[in-house]
Amino acid sequence: MPDWCDAHNHLHDPRLGGDAAGLIAAMKSAGVTRVVVNATREDDWSAVARLASAHPDVVRPAFGIHPWHAGSARPGWEQRLAAMLEAHPHASVGECGLDGWIGSPSIEMQLPVFLAQLRLAAESRRPLTIHCLKAWGSFLSVVESERFPERFLMHAFGGSLEVARRLIGIGASFSFSGHFLHPRKAATLEVFRHLPIHAILLETDAPDMAPPCDWRTHPLPDSMNHPANLPAIGRGLAMALGIGEEALATATCANWHRMFG
Repeated sequence: MPDWCDAHNHLHDPRLGGDAAGLIAAMKSAGVTRVVVNATREDDWSAVARLASAHPDVVRPAFGIHPWHAGSARPGWEQRLAAMLEAHPHASVGECGLDGWIGSPSIEMQLPVFLAQLRLAAESRRPLTIHCLKAWGSFLSVVESERFPERFLMHAFGGSLEVARRLIGIGASFSFSGHFLHPRKAATLEVFRHLPIHAILLETDAPDMAPPCDWRTHPLPDSMNHPANLPAIGRGLAMALGIGEEALATATCANWHRMFG
C-alpha cells in the first residue's frame, strides 16, 4: 500500500467530532502518513498547535487567517502570528488569501490581512498556503507587486492553466481536491492534466470539499469529508492523468516533503 500525504486539511474542526486520535488512526490505516493542518483564524491556532505537539510524526501545523475571517483579526495579530511561527519551527503560514465569492468581508478588508501573511512568509522563508476563489484579478495584482516566498501552495487550485503557468515561474505548487472529481469540475481536472507532476500535491480540505459519493471510502454524515478519503482522491487523479496510483503517491509525497519539510 503506498503512502499518501495530505497538503491541506482542518483536522481540528469540531465538525469532525473532536476525536483527532481516532481520525489519525483511520488515516494511517488507509496509508495517509503526513498531513498539514491549517488554521483559519487566530482562535484556531492553539488547537492546531496542540495537534502538532500530540502527533508530531503525522501533523505539520499551519497558522493563518482565512479571508472569510479577515474581520476577526484583532490588533497585534501579526506579532502573535510571528511568535507562533517562532515557537513552531516546522510550521507554515496559512490558510490565507482572497475570496470574491463571499460578499463580506470585502476584498478591500481581506487584502491587508493577506498581504501581512504573505510578507511574513517571505521574510521568514516559510511555506505559504493560499486560498483564491473568484478573486484572480486582485490576486494577480499582488503577484505583480509583492515578493512571494520560494515555496507556496495554491490550495484547491481552480484557476486557469495560463494562471498556473505564470505562478509556477515564481515557485507555486497546486493541490488537487477530491471535489474536483465531480463531473461539473471537468475543466479544473483538465488543467491538472497539463501541470507538471512536480507541481502537484493532494489534499482533502476535510471536513469540506468531499469527493463524489463513489469515491468516499470513509463516508461521514452531512456529506462531510473524512481525511482518510485521501488515497481514493489520489486514485481518481491518477486515473485522470493516466499514471499509476503508486507513482502518483510517490511523486505527490515527494512534493509534500519538498514544500513542507
